[in-house]
Amino acid sequence: MAKRRKGNREKEKETTWQERVIQIRRVSKVVKGGKKLSFRAIVVVGNENGQVGVGVGKAGDVIGAVRKGVADGKKQLIEVSLTKASSITHLTRGASGGAQVLMRPAAPGTGVIATSTHRCSGMHHMRRVARGVQATTQSNGAATSAYSRRGRAAPLATRLLMRGCVNSQRPVSCTIALA
Repeated sequence: MAKRRKGNREKEKETTWQERVIQIRRVSKVVKGGKKLSFRAIVVVGNENGQVGVGVGKAGDVIGAVRKGVADGKKQLIEVSLTKASSITHLTRGASGGAQVLMRPAAPGTGVIATSTHRCSGMHHMRRVARGVQATTQSNGAATSAYSRRGRAAPLATRLLMRGCVNSQRPVSCTIALA
């Protein structure tokens, strides 16, 4: 008889996941006998320690849709590097469909000027500027693409030094494309 491994279950129980329902939509489909109603839920899952994921669930009832969205969000987890002040390390951009997002680090005491995606990741100080389409699915997709595209602070500092934007004596402003 094969033994079951309990390692995955124990790891999942150790971390406390925070789940936030962003949107619940009622979707109707026209079929032969009339209309069939179902629900779509967009859920953000995070452990407030640098991991966040966005999931979409569809089911015949709201509870089932939320449950499927949580499971989908846990499958699509992204690591987010945070500073000691619970902010992002540097400026970053992301895009998904017609939505574009610019995320900036902020000083302690600023708070989170952003959506639930950023709050569930464990950030307490940051600013977010959204451009283009304001659709929920696309703006959250742009935020997750910004997290996944974002590198560490060390390669960014190296790029700035190579361009001559950073001076050891006094800082010089320099505009760079992070795309």
